[in-house]
Order: sequence, then C-alpha cells, then structure tokens
Amino acid sequence: MHLLRGERITKSFGGVRALNGVDFHISEGEIVGLIGPNGAGKSTLFSVICGVRPDSGAILFHGQDIVGLRPDQICVKGIVRTFQQPRPFGNLTVLENVASAVLFGRHSRRPVRMAEARAVALQVLSFLKLEHRSGSLAGGLLLVERRRLELARAMATQPRLLLLDEVMAGLTPTETQEMMDMVLKIREERGITILVVEHIMKAVMGISQRIIVLSYGTKIAEGTPQEIAENDEVIKAYLGEKVA
Repeated sequence: MHLLRGERITKSFGGVRALNGVDFHISEGEIVGLIGPNGAGKSTLFSVICGVRPDSGAILFHGQDIVGLRPDQICVKGIVRTFQQPRPFGNLTVLENVASAVLFGRHSRRPVRMAEARAVALQVLSFLKLEHRSGSLAGGLLLVERRRLELARAMATQPRLLLLDEVMAGLTPTETQEMMDMVLKIREERGITILVVEHIMKAVMGISQRIIVLSYGTKIAEGTPQEIAENDEVIKAYLGEKVA
C-alpha cells in the first residue's frame, strides 16, 4: 500500500484548470520531486493534499480518503507542508515558534505541557543546526535561518509525510548544498517520507529517487531523475518545442 495516493485530482479556479485529472503515488521512505514550469499546478497540488477541497478525485493517506478534512486534522494525521514564503511569528523566539508547532501536531492527540513542547523543539532545532538561535526573535533571522525555521516548525509536528515547497529558493550554492544534505538526513535518520517542489534542478535531481512532472495542470512524465532529464516532453515543457 502506498503512503499517499492521488486519484484523478481536478481543481479549477474560475475558468482556469490548475489540476486536470492528476494521478500520483508516494511510497513510504521515498523522496519524490515534483517539478514543472511556473503555473504548472505544483503548489495547488500541495494545497489540495493539505486540505483545499478538489473539484473531483480522491486523496488516500494510509488507504483513507482525506478529502474534506480540515488542514489541522490532516496535520494531526501526519501530513505537513512548508511554504515558499516563510512567515514565522516574528515577535516570538525561534524556540517559541517551534514549540507552538509541537502543541498542534501529532503530539496534540494527548495533553502536552509547555516544558515538553520546548524540549521537543530544542531537539528539532539541534537536528537542524539552529539551536544557537533558539532565543532570537524570529523576525530578525536571515533568509537561510528563516528557511530552516520553517522546516523546523514542520518537523516539530512529527509528520509521516513532509511536503517541501521551494525550501532552497534564494539560497547561495553552499546553503543549497547544506539544505540538500539536511533533507536527505531527515529521510535517512528520521524516516520521514518527503515530497519536494523545487525549481533548482541540480537540487531536486540530486535528492529525489523519483520525479513527477506537471505542465498546465496535467502530469506529463514520471520516472527517475535520469529518465526525466532525457524526456523530450519535459524538455519541451521547460524550453519550448523549437529547442526540444
């Protein structure tokens, strides 16, 4: 059984069809890349997985259809996402930001005291090498630190499936490599399954075992990084028919 499976997912906004009958699956322990040109439907698919109701189709998590559940209910079940633009609570410390995520994630199935939430938050910050900023106000962080905090808040919910939406955008080459290593470490040491949207091709090709390609809301290809790199349909979608 797949950890997550989408069946014929369709979603429109006004007259624009953002997703058009998309089928996909993610197996336990995978890192799957989701790529496509701007406007392909990648972020919309993330939103649908995390609680935005599709026009039609089913999303099965551990075999259970989660369409219709609220985002907080989906988070408690073990699916959480990051956002392209990190928006931490700027007037709270880094530690307080992550501790708040502990309180509303899978830990929330039982009473959690603040002392326990802070202890879990410190563990996550240490894992992501951000513990030295635990007492700093989140509003004063550098971009790379805000991206790590966004990742820390997601991990603090104790997810089974982590959806990463352009966590490497705007980073330097060195910071990008460090984030790639971190994503691999999350999968290898924490056993968390990961679906990642990323426009930096070197990064997504370097960490993904399998890649799904969307174009204008339709899935046009799926395969290993090498298969995708050599796929004429994918090259056409990114570079145009003349180049392909």
